[in-house]
Amino acid sequence: MTKEIIDNDPYKSAGVDINAGNELVDLIKKDVSASHGPNVLGNIGGFAGMFRLDKEYKNPILVACTDGVGTKVALAQETGMLEGIGQDLVAMCVNDLIVCGAKPLFFLDYFASSKLEIKEASTIISSIAKACIESECALLGGETAEMPGHYVGKNFDLAGFSVGCVDEDKIINNKTISAGNVLIGIESSGPHSNGFSLIRKIIKDANLGERDFARITEMALKPTILYPSLIINLIDKFKIHGMAHITGGGLTENIPRSIPENLSVKILKDSWPMPEIFKWLKDTGNIKEVDMFRIFNCGIGMVLIVDPENAQEIQDRVSVEGYKSFVIGSVQEKSSDELVTFI
Repeated sequence: MTKEIIDNDPYKSAGVDINAGNELVDLIKKDVSASHGPNVLGNIGGFAGMFRLDKEYKNPILVACTDGVGTKVALAQETGMLEGIGQDLVAMCVNDLIVCGAKPLFFLDYFASSKLEIKEASTIISSIAKACIESECALLGGETAEMPGHYVGKNFDLAGFSVGCVDEDKIINNKTISAGNVLIGIESSGPHSNGFSLIRKIIKDANLGERDFARITEMALKPTILYPSLIINLIDKFKIHGMAHITGGGLTENIPRSIPENLSVKILKDSWPMPEIFKWLKDTGNIKEVDMFRIFNCGIGMVLIVDPENAQEIQDRVSVEGYKSFVIGSVQEKSSDELVTFI
């Protein structure tokens, strides 16, 4: 390839910089490889990642999840607080995996932008790699796409894909849930990655001063908690009948996904303190309480369904792991069309 062709790269004239992509790969290589354990085979051929299953699985069932970060990306870009977005992306996938008892094995990311900003992209992918390490899974691969004309300005978007594994006889489903079981809610760090179209509108309409804007956005942008390590420790020691990852749809819509059709749940809405960010959103946005529980996690990021006699011991273990938890309700026989009742 001659120097003249390089200097007059036709692809670069269309807005795509191949050299920038190569530079990004060099920057993130160390972070990515740090997430690789002995199960990751070398990049044979360089087109796909390879992962060897441990022999500990007798009847392995693969579990797969995909998700994004939504418009939280827009607020992170506006404030320049990009360090936690990668963790958000990983969390939204691996937190779903763990609900059925699956241990995350590996993760892949897709990063698309109008123009590849190397520093910005490397910050996000570094965050993804660190979140993978914390979740004990490998960042097995990914794709970075520069798409001028499709994304405008400096916009970018993220998608994540995670694969986990669970032995067939250890799958956590709703078959052993019964009336009388209690719900243990484990704290969230904030809105996690849900409701940000509304959050951004409320912040914009509030016309905040610089100091208040910084305070509110810092609370809103706290990275999503990574629950896999905590949950894996719990299911190794205790009987967990079911779990619910509280994402879009809040407590109202996510908990019913984890219980049998003949049962419902009663939530004690004053059994945990609603964090400041949610109080601010409710008051400033004039949001009804019923809508708060349907849109946001309201301070509860993961719900465990357990036997009441085990609840305190489980909570003690959650506390040892560094998280707060609350008994937020119970399972009961279904007596109406209401799947969740808040009292």
